[in-house]
Amino acid sequence: MAGMVRYDPFDSPRDFVERFFNRAFSTEANGYDEGALGVDISETDQELIVRASLPGFSEDEIDVQLHQGVLSIKAEHTVSEAHEDERYHRRERRWSTLSRRLALPGVLHDADVNADLKNGVLTLRIPVPAAAKPKQIKIATA
Repeated sequence: MAGMVRYDPFDSPRDFVERFFNRAFSTEANGYDEGALGVDISETDQELIVRASLPGFSEDEIDVQLHQGVLSIKAEHTVSEAHEDERYHRRERRWSTLSRRLALPGVLHDADVNADLKNGVLTLRIPVPAAAKPKQIKIATA
């Protein structure tokens, strides 16, 4: 079992703090980005397409921002309906928040974004500027 690390309850507090800060501020890819919002990012010749799963959220509960190539998506809602004639055993749907910040590939600084929310999927279409598109370079022969 090469992937398992044995927990040592007598490990020094200094080692614990060092591991915590090394993981928190590491520049290495650690397998996940900020937030718990699932996204797909794809690209065509004309645009970058970002799809985010936001089931149960309406358009006015979603905040989308693009600033200097970083896309920020935040969705937040509260459910305040309570049925007085019912006794609740569990009530977990009072509020929900999802967020994600992503550095987008290419040069996409403050581009015009077309956003659409349909069936719980937020689709963002961001035009790719001509400068970011690859250029074919012709090689001259001697």
